[in-house]
Amino acid sequence: MSKILFCDGHNLAFRAFYGIRELNRSDGFPTNMIHGWLRTMWRLEDEFSPNEMHIFFDRGGSHRREKILPAYKVNRGLPPDGFNEQLRWVKKLTNALGHNTYEMEGKEADDLIASAVRQKKSEVNQIVIVSSDKDLAQLVETGVEQLVPPPTANPKLGWRILDSNAIQQKFGVSPGQILDYLSVIGDQSDNIPGLSGVGPKTATKWLAEFTNIENLIENAGRLTPKRFCSVVYENREKLLMNRELIRLEADVEFDIHEPRSADLVNLEKILTEMEMIKSWDECLNRYSPN
Repeated sequence: MSKILFCDGHNLAFRAFYGIRELNRSDGFPTNMIHGWLRTMWRLEDEFSPNEMHIFFDRGGSHRREKILPAYKVNRGLPPDGFNEQLRWVKKLTNALGHNTYEMEGKEADDLIASAVRQKKSEVNQIVIVSSDKDLAQLVETGVEQLVPPPTANPKLGWRILDSNAIQQKFGVSPGQILDYLSVIGDQSDNIPGLSGVGPKTATKWLAEFTNIENLIENAGRLTPKRFCSVVYENREKLLMNRELIRLEADVEFDIHEPRSADLVNLEKILTEMEMIKSWDECLNRYSPN
């Protein structure tokens, strides 16, 4: 059975950064994220035994979304100190492990993942998207699942696989309705405001009755509570704008590379420079030819 993991690079990198703190090389260079990243890669290799792993990173934001909403993601601010310095080493390390990395100017990792799913879903038995980003739930279908890491504040929750049934249970809507659901409630992490006063319970109730945003707008006068009739109608353009912002681009063209073996020469160079000697020993155990 063929299995591919498509990993959300920045999502996992931030998790690795905050999962281990105050870890530095002898000269003070931070290595906490590099340590956490390597252990994440090994956990994915060991627990899920993928045939291939591909890692996608953001680069330069989303030009399309920023044209629609200039305030898109402006609430995020700059990465924490030590993040960018380590990120370039994370990418080198990932490639040395034999996992391909991808990034494209003006495209977000989510869009690259959506496009990769489109390219590969007819060729493999199982695609697993590794990310805690709820936007990616809209890609879940037969043969495509989402693997959500545990939050750093509650690691005992464990890694969770979300198929279509689990998405329905978690959000109250099907994967095909996630786009409309998020368009109604907004996405605070991306600075996309939802309808004022409308929470997840109301959004799921409306979508259960009206299925999608077009029908919701068309039936705005029938909504309950009644105070939302004018809210939906007066904000109909905002709802459609939100949906365009949250919609993933599955038509980005790029080549998905063949998997490679781990590069022990580069792994030794990287891990020695980072003073991660025990990790290098583990690499020898894992990747040395028998």
